[in-house]
Amino acid sequence: MRAEPTCPRCGGPVSAPNLWSSDWSCGVHGAVLPKQPSRRAGPEGLAAVLQDARVPVWTPWPLPSAWLVTGFASVGDERSGGRAAAVAASGPGLLRGPADMVLIAEEPGIGLGAHYAGLAGPDPGTGFNGGPPHVKLEVGGPAATCGQTVPMWAVGDRPDRAAYVGEAMGNWLWAVLWPADAGVLMLERLTLLDLREPGMELDLPYGALSPRLDG
Repeated sequence: MRAEPTCPRCGGPVSAPNLWSSDWSCGVHGAVLPKQPSRRAGPEGLAAVLQDARVPVWTPWPLPSAWLVTGFASVGDERSGGRAAAVAASGPGLLRGPADMVLIAEEPGIGLGAHYAGLAGPDPGTGFNGGPPHVKLEVGGPAATCGQTVPMWAVGDRPDRAAYVGEAMGNWLWAVLWPADAGVLMLERLTLLDLREPGMELDLPYGALSPRLDG
């Protein structure tokens, strides 16, 4: 059975546009852009996300030791283009057991990052950046953004995950990690690359599809 688009804010079903409305609609959140079915990690899945992406498609590079890219997700349709993009990676945690990370770039109001982070609203809300950042990431890529430091703040209070949010290239940048103690990975000062950029034909190592993308 083919998977159907879902609401990016809650993962629930959505109704497609029809004669009475040009919007996709969630019974809980009203008009939304659809989250498309998650794509398995591999060149085809990546190409499908890159094709219409209007936001960065971030991946850590180099990946943490023994980590693999484990899937892709996007929000939008043929009319809107990809207004949010998520890349999952999985590997051994720095403290214990396996760990998962999802990096999300999205336009304000989409809600995919907040959903993964366990927040009620579509955005991080006011005051999330009221103090010093908890961690920082480096954004690499083209000369215009090479070396940019992105401050990130911890958000949410879900005991099973760690979530951070900041702003990069005019869009929200979220990093959500499972389990919560996997958040220590963020102290490694990861470098992110935007896979849309020319010259980003990286030899990414791929693994099985992460269930976190649809969780």
